[in-house]
Amino acid sequence: MPNQGSALLKVGRAAIAHALNLDFPCHVDESASWLQTWSASFVTLTQDQTLRGCIGSLEAYRPLVADVKSNAISAALHDPRFLPLRADEFETIAIEVSILSSTQRIAARDEADAIKLMRPGIDGIVLEYRHYRSTFLPQVWDELKQPQQFLAMLKRKAGLPVDFWASDLKLARYTVSKWRETDVMED
Repeated sequence: MPNQGSALLKVGRAAIAHALNLDFPCHVDESASWLQTWSASFVTLTQDQTLRGCIGSLEAYRPLVADVKSNAISAALHDPRFLPLRADEFETIAIEVSILSSTQRIAARDEADAIKLMRPGIDGIVLEYRHYRSTFLPQVWDELKQPQQFLAMLKRKAGLPVDFWASDLKLARYTVSKWRETDVMED
């Protein structure tokens, strides 16, 4: 729903502003029942259409409003791939909020089977092997269009060789509802 998307984006931006000691009025009723429902989210920040931070939760373990706030602050200040966002960059970032469905295991016999079962443009994928773990949101299909490439880069992100496969490697899929500031009309 557009109103929910707009509210989530405002909550995320206000959380970042607060963490940077900036004033940004939110005007969202955070006690709304849908914001209190436990949900998993990711917050992605871009600057000039380039990734600037992305942090999220794969499993729901707190109210949606708290998850979005925490992930927005973490994406801005604690993503280890980037320097913390500075106050003077606040106006230059665009925020995207993704709400994740529950994960569903992908029962693949081998890598070729896994590749056939992946749904490009639809699935976010979680890869787990022992202590290695990584995920790509469905939006990553925009850059990695081929399932083989998507899976190889997911393995690399987890710290595994791109040609690695083991019978106990686990894959799961999820979908997202997502909203970007550039897609949502300002209220």
